[in-house]
Amino acid sequence: MSGRSAEKHARVAARVGVLGLALLGAACGGNDEGPGAQAQMRGRGGPDAVTPVAVAAVERGSIARSVSVSGVVEPIRSVGVNAQVAGALLSVNVEEGSMVQRGQVLARIDDRELRAQLLSAEAQLEVARSAYERAEQLRDRKVITLPEYERDRAAYAAAQATVDQLRTRVGYTTVNAPVSGVVTAKLVEAGDVVSNQTRLFEIADISTMVVRVGVSELDVVELRVGDDVQIGLDAYPGRTLSGRIRRIFPSANPDTRLVPVEVAFDEASARVARPGFLARVTFNLSEQQNVLLVPASALVGGQGSQSVFIVENDRAIRRTVETGLTSSGRVEIVAGLDGSEVVVTAGNNMLRDGAAVRISSSVPTPASQAQAPQSDL
Repeated sequence: MSGRSAEKHARVAARVGVLGLALLGAACGGNDEGPGAQAQMRGRGGPDAVTPVAVAAVERGSIARSVSVSGVVEPIRSVGVNAQVAGALLSVNVEEGSMVQRGQVLARIDDRELRAQLLSAEAQLEVARSAYERAEQLRDRKVITLPEYERDRAAYAAAQATVDQLRTRVGYTTVNAPVSGVVTAKLVEAGDVVSNQTRLFEIADISTMVVRVGVSELDVVELRVGDDVQIGLDAYPGRTLSGRIRRIFPSANPDTRLVPVEVAFDEASARVARPGFLARVTFNLSEQQNVLLVPASALVGGQGSQSVFIVENDRAIRRTVETGLTSSGRVEIVAGLDGSEVVVTAGNNMLRDGAAVRISSSVPTPASQAQAPQSDL
């Protein structure tokens, strides 16, 4: 019995010794920082941290302040076509969207009654002409008096005027297009009975497409007729069309204090635009030539204390700058740089003056971060 008890105590002591050694090794290993751990500490902003950044060279170029306003695409003019005589419509030859040429027949109105009146008037004209010619002969022979001659001459003139009037009204029964363009509205159908001045169609002259927008009185003074503009249509996102200022109205709207400006599409762009499309017109103002330009993402700080980080000898050096115009993601630098620098465009939010940096093309820019897809968690 004593031998078995001693063997059991020996096994327990061995197990306790092994467990103690394991705990001691774990405690010693937890305080041992290898190269990977030290690198991780530096990546977290330790005293020797190296920050990866993206950079861009300072450039010289032109920049202009721009202002964008919205408006609706319209044809240069829109013409209403009205009936000029009363009657039943025998035919309607066009639909909305039909392209028409000036003088093209759009509709016909029943003219039978008017033609009957014209035939009667022509017969009366022949009678009046015969009476007038006979009166001339009798007057030459001094058979009738001057008042009798004047009566027959007036009757002939009145009969001629009646015939001319009826011929004109018969011509009105054929409804023709007054201008070339596209039919934007058809308000009647064949068989409808219309009265004088009933609106039948509306035709838009699309030879020139325009956008009329309101521009602030502070900006309109920098615009000139003929200036080029950029036009964007919501129907074609990402596509820029060209145009020019066609006219600037002489006075501002008294309620909005905005001056109407009419912009015309160029020939190629006019084929794309349609009446009623929403357009965004961009005017370029205060253009500056041969100035220093940096990406807008290079600027840090708020208004009045803006600065950039330039890279020199793998160090980020903070430079206070004075900015000018901003356009299309670029900023004019008025003072603080000489044009030979390389500025940090990404990774500059947490930089300190004199911090060590490493130029990396893999650093996401603010624009790419904004476009990165969001995962659904």
